[in-house]
Amino acid sequence: MRRLAPLAFALLVTGAAAAGAEDLRGTIQLVTKGGKSAATESDVTQAVVYFEPAGGAPPRRSEAPQEMVTRQKQFVPRVMAVPRGARVRFPNQDPILHNVFSVSPGNFFDLGLYNQGPGKEQKLDKPGLVRVFCNVHHSMVAYILVLDTPYYTQPGPDGRFTLSGLPKGPGRLTIWHEQADPWTAPITLPQASGPAITARVEVVRPRIPPHLNKSGQSYFHSGRDRYQQP
Repeated sequence: MRRLAPLAFALLVTGAAAAGAEDLRGTIQLVTKGGKSAATESDVTQAVVYFEPAGGAPPRRSEAPQEMVTRQKQFVPRVMAVPRGARVRFPNQDPILHNVFSVSPGNFFDLGLYNQGPGKEQKLDKPGLVRVFCNVHHSMVAYILVLDTPYYTQPGPDGRFTLSGLPKGPGRLTIWHEQADPWTAPITLPQASGPAITARVEVVRPRIPPHLNKSGQSYFHSGRDRYQQP
């Protein structure tokens, strides 16, 4: 296993058979560069945990569009996981204009300026990380993980998570957080009994990453119009 430095996760992982399938449980802890808890600076609930069986698995079907709302100049939720091919709608609940866009390869989109209302919809066909921004407000940042596996979840406020109904056999566990690099570990289910895997993750990036607007320009350049105010 190769870890992507400077990551380390605190995991307590166990496997348990249930109705012919397996459960995978763990705990994630986020720490600062000095090793102290980063709970006050970083939100562990914004992590996404997913398992990819070695033999592959069909993604979940997504019938109705999922929603990422613009509210009080924020995306809610800030992080979501969806299956490949899912549709995501971006309702605007603010009494101001927003322009939701992404320049992520394979899932590029630009919804244009739109006012308060039901918003616009985008289909996401390529697996991977979709970074979502607003062309009007620099501080608006969100992430959508488009996954090719049906086995994913997000942890609770205490960092604990459970993945249920996993197939027996080898696979790969990935834990993603917006302020850290992804970490993966090979997992074979059911887990053999033994010492818990213990590690910690170091927060390495700010909550608002450096980024440009949809035209590749700074949000703070002179002469911008009023809709580009941060």
